[in-house]
Amino acid sequence: MATAAFDAYAQNYDAALNQGLSISGEGKDFFAAGRVRWLARRLKQLQRVPSSILDFGCGTGSAAEHLVSELQPHALTGIDISPESLEVARRTHHAAGVQFMLASDYRPRAEIDLVFTNGVFHHIPPKDRHASIELIRNALKPGGLFAFWENNPWNPGTRYVMSRVPFDRDAIMVWPHAFRKQLRQSGFDVISTDYQFIFPRFLAPLRVVEPALARFPFGAQYLILAKKK
Repeated sequence: MATAAFDAYAQNYDAALNQGLSISGEGKDFFAAGRVRWLARRLKQLQRVPSSILDFGCGTGSAAEHLVSELQPHALTGIDISPESLEVARRTHHAAGVQFMLASDYRPRAEIDLVFTNGVFHHIPPKDRHASIELIRNALKPGGLFAFWENNPWNPGTRYVMSRVPFDRDAIMVWPHAFRKQLRQSGFDVISTDYQFIFPRFLAPLRVVEPALARFPFGAQYLILAKKK
């Protein structure tokens, strides 16, 4: 999707996304918080404490407050192609050490501990994804981590939600096996793949078993955690 299209949705992004997600009984903040909590769990298992984070495709900054509160980095930079979305992010998030900038202004310097992205690559044409992976790799320190969240193509509920969200209707979904291969070819070691968000709100008591099911492709989203060689 082009920059102008994302600019057009910047002011009502949250409302449009929440409308699409409403069939789950949850809103965007539930999923934003859940993604970062699961990532924090994985980072703790790896004994990794990221001091610097790059939020690639940050949009209106939905992940920023959760990344800051949960992971407590010294610095977080959000980059995006949409100036209007970045303006919303700047108005909303004022934590120390947090900044937002146009992706075209960002210069990777191999200084980032963790790159986080969610639901961004399905908007990037497949032929252009390698360039984005290269930017991310160049931003990371040697041994730095890439936390890649995407919508699960195996999940019919996910596909239905995306059909209800206007800025997702032109999306080209990212298959986890194909992306793992692309990461390995681009100089990453894949650490893990986890699937999350299986049960809707009316089945919330069953969510206690979701961690045990994370390796099965049931969840609405998946996390690939990879390390720069």
